Amino acid sequence: SPNSSRTPQSSKDSVYFRDGLRRIDFILSYVEDKDGERKEERRKIYEANLKNVGLQLELEDKSESEDGKTYFLKIHTPWDVLATYADVLKIKVPFKVNDVPDNHEAPASWLFTPLRLPDHVMHPEPDYFTSPFDKSKTDFFLIDDKETFFPPSTRNRIVYYILSRCTYNKDDKLNKDKRGIKRLLNNGTYTSAFPLHDCRYWTRSRDSSCESERYSLYRYWARFLRFYKEQPLNLIRRYYGEKIGIYFAWLGFYTEMLFYAAVVGLACFIYGAATYHDAVWTKEICDENIGGNIVMCPLCDKKCGYWKLNSTCNSTWQSHLFDNTATVFFAIFMGIWVTLFLEFWKRRQARLEYEWDLVDFEEEQQRLQLRPEYETKCTSKRLNRVTQEMEPYLPVTSKLARSCLSGATVLFWISLIIASIIGVIAYRLAVFAALASFMKDSPTNKLEVVGSLITPQLATSVTASCINFIIIMILNFLYERVAIWITDMEIPKTHVEYENKLTVKMFLFQFVNYYSSCFYVAFFKGKFVGYPGKYAYMFNEWSGLRNEECDPGGCLIELTTQLVIVMAGKQVWGNIQEALVPWLQNWWKSRSARSHPESLYSRWEQDYDLQNFSQFGLFYEHLPLLLIQFGFITLFVASFPLAPLLALMNNILEVRVDAWKLTTQFRRPVAAKAHSIGAWDEILNMIAIFSVVTNAFIVAFTSDMIPRLVYLYAYHPGTELTMKGYINNSLSIFNISEIPFKNSPDPSENPPWFSSSVTTCRYRDYRYPPGHEHEYSHTMQFWHILAAKMAFIIIMEHVVFVVKFFVAWIIPDVPSDVKARVKRERYLIQEYLHNYEVEKLKLQLSQSGDQCICPEIASTVKHEVLSESMVTD
Repeated sequence: SPNSSRTPQSSKDSVYFRDGLRRIDFILSYVEDKDGERKEERRKIYEANLKNVGLQLELEDKSESEDGKTYFLKIHTPWDVLATYADVLKIKVPFKVNDVPDNHEAPASWLFTPLRLPDHVMHPEPDYFTSPFDKSKTDFFLIDDKETFFPPSTRNRIVYYILSRCTYNKDDKLNKDKRGIKRLLNNGTYTSAFPLHDCRYWTRSRDSSCESERYSLYRYWARFLRFYKEQPLNLIRRYYGEKIGIYFAWLGFYTEMLFYAAVVGLACFIYGAATYHDAVWTKEICDENIGGNIVMCPLCDKKCGYWKLNSTCNSTWQSHLFDNTATVFFAIFMGIWVTLFLEFWKRRQARLEYEWDLVDFEEEQQRLQLRPEYETKCTSKRLNRVTQEMEPYLPVTSKLARSCLSGATVLFWISLIIASIIGVIAYRLAVFAALASFMKDSPTNKLEVVGSLITPQLATSVTASCINFIIIMILNFLYERVAIWITDMEIPKTHVEYENKLTVKMFLFQFVNYYSSCFYVAFFKGKFVGYPGKYAYMFNEWSGLRNEECDPGGCLIELTTQLVIVMAGKQVWGNIQEALVPWLQNWWKSRSARSHPESLYSRWEQDYDLQNFSQFGLFYEHLPLLLIQFGFITLFVASFPLAPLLALMNNILEVRVDAWKLTTQFRRPVAAKAHSIGAWDEILNMIAIFSVVTNAFIVAFTSDMIPRLVYLYAYHPGTELTMKGYINNSLSIFNISEIPFKNSPDPSENPPWFSSSVTTCRYRDYRYPPGHEHEYSHTMQFWHILAAKMAFIIIMEHVVFVVKFFVAWIIPDVPSDVKARVKRERYLIQEYLHNYEVEKLKLQLSQSGDQCICPEIASTVKHEVLSESMVTD
């Protein structure tokens, strides 16, 4: 124990009471204000009830605080209280060092030596056999020191369990809703409640008995220069709890698996760049004698003039980088990669469940973890058939009404997103007409700096994507608060149910928010255009907003642009929001205390100046965004093979930013248990299956791959397989004289080279030319291409799904060695418990003779005792 003679002044940067003996497990802070009497009364009753439960309190007067206004109430949990609630919560504790040999060793592990961390950081405590704590069998467990037997994370979890259920009214039968620290924080009775960090992050604690785990986490984990090192997951779990430990385990494993996808994606991109000059169709578009002589029909009414095909030369070259034969291979590869990722994550998760004593966690949750808010708000009671005890419940009518209101709110917000997307599409259509008029045929007329790189299509796409990204971030910020409010209104029964409900709402909203614009570009843009003389319009003909067409190079490059802007923008904004904002806020709050020596700047004030770790914290603030990223690299990866590489670079940074922020910028969170990433597991599986369908449709309908293959094998000229003539073959002809006045461009909008000698224009479709008996109706080639697209979708989906399910079948969810170790541990627990009971019986027999003991048992035990004594003699 720390030196009890320590003076109060020297112990201010300490995690102990003034006596230097009792550890501070939790801090409550408050200030006096105009509503002081009522709050003072609440605090007085609440603190008295805490003392009645057995907690020990010590108050730091406001005169001792930096601002001269804040009181700090320190809470210590004695052994009896810890033991009682550890028994109630069935917390698993060690009873024997694990003697089962661990043969789990990666092949060629010596190659990974540079990535390793010291063993005392990776494994801060020995591997034990554990069993749920039983207060009546304290001598069964390995208790060397009662003060250090329960680690600080377990102690603060127990204290928070008590704080969240303790009442602050005199009569427990009246005003039953007056319960829990959360309500006291909401009504301002207390300003904050948090457990303490064990030391400053940049130096060890001066108390030799203090763990200084925060310093170890900062030194070995939270610094960016450690980006190539493994994560000390056992230390993270010990300091922050299993829930945050699982998050970082998932993020680390996901980042490792991204490496393989990034390598293959980069190889596909390099292939596209290497075959840059082999694309015949691109050369034809850029050729002055081919693309330069093809006059294209106007892309909008009145404000768009006729244009030449070679004006899209640059975007066609760019499109080839992503739209090539490697695209099909990469789409199939990612369908298999995502299956391997999910299967290997299940195995990693199963290993963590065993190592972190979470194998039976689900049963504990269902049995114990009723939310205090549920107990408070549900006044009706009924008999639980399992426990045979009366428990609160929410009537079916109330639950149905709340669910309906919740569903209506979610639908309203999703409708709001769809409305904003429609607004962005209308913007694209209106601005495209304006930009087309502004730029005319040559973009260098008025924009000399950027030269020929910017076309009306590209300018419209980039600006619309940026506006779409801003709308996404604003709606996301608002909806996060709405989602929490409606989930609170539903009054879920358990913490797991609460988190799952919130998870579904958050993901459903963010899925529509982030992906709707990508779905529009991938599957709707350019698909319902019509043809000159019979165009399709967004709202109606009078709106003047004609449906968008794709470039002759296809819509794939625009989908790529959309993905890059939203994905990169989200990642940059996320890192600024996560790291820079908390740092600036903490810098501003603690500016007056930075020059103070450690003896005056107390440990609780140092943590009080940090950012509050919210109820959902790192896990539910950042995992949704990472899963949105996961959607980008799986759902639309066929359009952008570099997406996994971008995600990999972001996640390498994300791990260390999150670690740095959690270790240095936030108060220590209350430890919480979780045996998985919850409902996100099911969402990952859903995305994995859906991604096969979306990528098959992208290759078939957004890419130009299938039309090219059909032309190559069925419609090429001559006897040799060639792509020559593909561009001319893929464009239909329309007679300019037949274009209605409302669709034809104003004379001032036409380029200088246009004259009355130009009688026809081309458009992207497969229709019969003017003068044909079926003029302007689809040709047989159109139906051949459509049949080939549908056949490709069916074949690709079946191939990938067969491989996916085969891989999932041959890879078991739980490794065989983990299954064996779990069975072995359960067997040994039973054996040691049996031996423990026999030893107790022997002791009882030796002390009290044969009285009050069943004759058969007495004789058996007496025989064992005599045998042992003879052996000893």
